[in-house]
Amino acid sequence: MPTLAPLRLEDDYVVLEPLAHAHAAALEAAAADGELWKLWFTSAPAPGQAEAYIAKALQGLADGAMLPFAVREKSTGEIVGTTRLYEFVPDLPRVAIGYTWYAKRWQKSHLNSACKRLLLRHAFESLGCVAVEFHTDHRNLDSQRAIERLGARRDGVLRAHKRRPDGSLRDTVCFSIIASEWPDVSRWLAMRLERLAG
Repeated sequence: MPTLAPLRLEDDYVVLEPLAHAHAAALEAAAADGELWKLWFTSAPAPGQAEAYIAKALQGLADGAMLPFAVREKSTGEIVGTTRLYEFVPDLPRVAIGYTWYAKRWQKSHLNSACKRLLLRHAFESLGCVAVEFHTDHRNLDSQRAIERLGARRDGVLRAHKRRPDGSLRDTVCFSIIASEWPDVSRWLAMRLERLAG
């Protein structure tokens, strides 16, 4: 049965390195680009909250449910955000990709496609997942479009599913990619990356 263990994932565009407390200052700087904590649908930590954010992610890793990463953009060497695998179900296995945010200057660039390709490859080819899920706030239309551009299919909406940081109730839009779709999604992401980063 597969387990989640810290590792480094890398391609020509990005390095996903195991999230650590040493990333706190860099993540605070990345979140400050666009004041991401002010967006009610994002998980980015507010100023002074990065240490607690990382501690919670590392507890998820210790519990075997999450695999959190810091995102390092390769051309600059900068930490520009974070992402993770979560809600891991080893019996199937199945996992979700989320808790993803990037500094504003890197949004709508090649970065998201590169990160998602690395995470999907690890999920399908190393962990042997039968499916990978994506969840987003029903109000976050940019995120929904980005997930659809990856080749994921919309599965439905879980109403009143979670509370946002401000306490309001969130409807969660669910998407997935199943193992049989991964080869086509992989080819599509490779072509997309060439176009976006070229």
